[in-house]
Amino acid sequence: MSDTDGKKPLGLGGAPRSGQVKQSFSHGRTKSVVVETKRKRVVVPTPAKPGAPGAGAASSGSGFGDPSKRPAGITDAEMERRLAALRAAKAREAEDAARRAEEERQREEDRARRREEIEAKEREDRERAEALRLKAEEEERAAKAEAAAKIAAAEARRAEVLGTRSRSTMPAPKPAERPAKADAAAPAAPAATEEARGPAGAKPGLSPRKTDREKDDRSDRSAKRGADDGRRSGKLTLSDALSGESGRQRSLAAMKRKQEKARAKALGLGHKAEKQSRDVQLPETIVVSELANRMAERAADVVKALMKMGMMVTMNQAIDADTAELVIEEFGHKAVRVSDADVEQVIDTVEDKSEDLQPRPPIVTIMGHVDHGKTSLLDALRKTSVATGEAGGITQHIGAYQVKTPNGQLVTFLDTPGHAAFTSMRSRGAQVTDIVILVVAADDAVMPQTVEAINHAKAAKVPMIVAINKIDKHEANPTKVRTDLLQHEVVVEAMSGDVQDVEVSAKTGLGLDDLLEAIALQAEVLELQANPNRAASGAVIEAKLDVGRGPVATVLVQNGTLRKGDIFVVGEQWGKVRALINDKGETITEAGPSVPVEVLGLSGTPSAGDTLNVVETEAQAREIADYRIKTAKDKRAAAGAATTLEQLMAKAKADQSVAELPILIKADVQGSAEAIVQAMEKIGNEEVRVRVLHSGVGAITDTDVGLAEASKAPIIGFNVRANASARQSANQKGVEIRYYSIIYDLVDDIKAAASGLLKAEVREHFIGYAKILEVFKVSGVGKVAGCLVTEGVARRSAGVRLLRDNVVIHEGTLKTLKRFKDEVKEVISGQECGMAFENYEDVRQGDVIEIFEREEVQRTLD
Repeated sequence: MSDTDGKKPLGLGGAPRSGQVKQSFSHGRTKSVVVETKRKRVVVPTPAKPGAPGAGAASSGSGFGDPSKRPAGITDAEMERRLAALRAAKAREAEDAARRAEEERQREEDRARRREEIEAKEREDRERAEALRLKAEEEERAAKAEAAAKIAAAEARRAEVLGTRSRSTMPAPKPAERPAKADAAAPAAPAATEEARGPAGAKPGLSPRKTDREKDDRSDRSAKRGADDGRRSGKLTLSDALSGESGRQRSLAAMKRKQEKARAKALGLGHKAEKQSRDVQLPETIVVSELANRMAERAADVVKALMKMGMMVTMNQAIDADTAELVIEEFGHKAVRVSDADVEQVIDTVEDKSEDLQPRPPIVTIMGHVDHGKTSLLDALRKTSVATGEAGGITQHIGAYQVKTPNGQLVTFLDTPGHAAFTSMRSRGAQVTDIVILVVAADDAVMPQTVEAINHAKAAKVPMIVAINKIDKHEANPTKVRTDLLQHEVVVEAMSGDVQDVEVSAKTGLGLDDLLEAIALQAEVLELQANPNRAASGAVIEAKLDVGRGPVATVLVQNGTLRKGDIFVVGEQWGKVRALINDKGETITEAGPSVPVEVLGLSGTPSAGDTLNVVETEAQAREIADYRIKTAKDKRAAAGAATTLEQLMAKAKADQSVAELPILIKADVQGSAEAIVQAMEKIGNEEVRVRVLHSGVGAITDTDVGLAEASKAPIIGFNVRANASARQSANQKGVEIRYYSIIYDLVDDIKAAASGLLKAEVREHFIGYAKILEVFKVSGVGKVAGCLVTEGVARRSAGVRLLRDNVVIHEGTLKTLKRFKDEVKEVISGQECGMAFENYEDVRQGDVIEIFEREEVQRTLD
């Protein structure tokens, strides 16, 4: 047998060239192998038949169908595959074109459908408008016809009354012959004219004599008395009334109603009156029963309607105006919103005439970031020392001062705090001012309170002057300040803008004259005027409770003149001006426009930002104050009643997991108390919050201590102290009183106290792994796992998890950890030990024990 064993030689196809090759193997063995070598084959494809598929495609395009243009080495199969791919590509292209055409057709149909819908909607709107117009015309015609019918009925009644004067001499018409309209009542007039001619023989056109008229009247009255025996004749005397001969008489209104009913019944008009649509006057808040009375509806029906709206209220609870308006519309009535009250109309709101206006000093507010030198700049202008007397060198409340410039012009300055908590005070300063001076330190940059001051000035729409302070410092860079202001749309004149900028130094006095000149220029442009000869009105800048003087309000008079003895109302308080004290501590008798004064004689401490108005009488002032107190109380009650049951349940569920820190706040002035309350409301998160139980102005009293003891809350005193009785009571009851003079320290301490209520964060630290090699059953102990610590360390006090196929089966603690027979505290990696779980015995060979430790980290509020 040959070496090939009858098999075909290996080859690569084509025209092979055969040959033999001798192969050598180990141990001297050899073998002859027939090998073939293949030359490179050049394929010449056959031309495709005209009817064959793909002939057209092959003959076109790239020329693949032409054998002379076909690339070398391309087989028929490869050529067929390429032609099939080309046909598939063309087919896909045709499908894409068809799909695009279909999509375009659908879009065109959508556009046409939308166009038809719009046209149909416009056609419906036109038809609806035409129907409304026709309905209005029909109603107008009906109203005119009804008015004409009423006029005709009135004329008929008038003719009937005139024609019944001498009813005894005229035959009474039958009911069927009685006219129903004014046109049929015309024949009654001649009869009345005939009666008016008097007795026989009188000349026509002449009035009857007086005696004849009196006789006719007496005869008519006697005839009427004879017709109605129940009517009283003559005067009612005391003896007649006591004897009861006259009897109880029907009133004239009852007789008139009886006649109207009889006439309506005769005319066929007797039907049930339709429900009337009423105009219901609606104040800001209204009690449900009062709303029902104003609508002339049953209170139970109104309560039922409110319950359908999801509000569980009684007829004695108050609701807000929006809810009441919905109820009024549901019952078919019309709500008429009224202003605050008629009692407030006594406040003079008459517009001043141009000839009564006189120039007034400008009101300038100094605003900016804390510690940028606002008070020091004002101190330099006043030539006094205010900043040195302030706690911590920062302004705690608004100060109002009046300064006389070198040219003799008066300027009123307001100094606002720069701390973040005094946002509301800065807003009030911007609302009452004419010009805002934005103080920016040259050695600092534009800070958050600077941006806030810019926003307040823009919201109040008042002009602004930028004062770049601390220009005397070596590191001062006023150009950087001007550039930073560009980011907040404040373009100063140095940058080709319209906002004046002045470089000043409160320490050396540099640029103060330029600043005053800029203020005078801006005031001249504004042309500030007011009428001093009218009842005064002003804004409360600050309010406090003085131990010796009682409630004191710092008021900036805006219009009119405030005089000693004037009766005024401010917010929910009223009073009579007992004394006026200016910014220098001097007692004055009157204060004109743009003059800041301290007003004594209030009934209570008003809120900062309230408006003061002078009224004529004390009764008016008390009535307005009582109404405002009632309105505020009703508004708070309505806000509580408007909460639905679902909202109450959700709030109660959310409050279960929230820890509260209750506190009481007493401050020296109203503005500081308001700022502290706002700062306290911002402290906290979804787990803890600060709750202000009470905030007020004045010294800490026994009442505050009693409230703090009942609620177990500390008392925060800001620039105030507790009196001797309150201190003794606080020591006996264990109430904590903390005193502060700087708002920074107050906010930080409260934040730290609230942080103590946060739950500690538990962190886990992995310390080791152990593998169970064998499980033993020990009497008295249970199942004990023989383990090998593979990583880290195993501790007796650590927590453990049992892992089976990387799934946690059990988590707990170790009951025992033994090394041989001894109980040990820990076992390091690479050593064997015995472990038993506390209250768990389902351990198996091959399980893995994860050992970890827990650490509690105390959290703090940001």
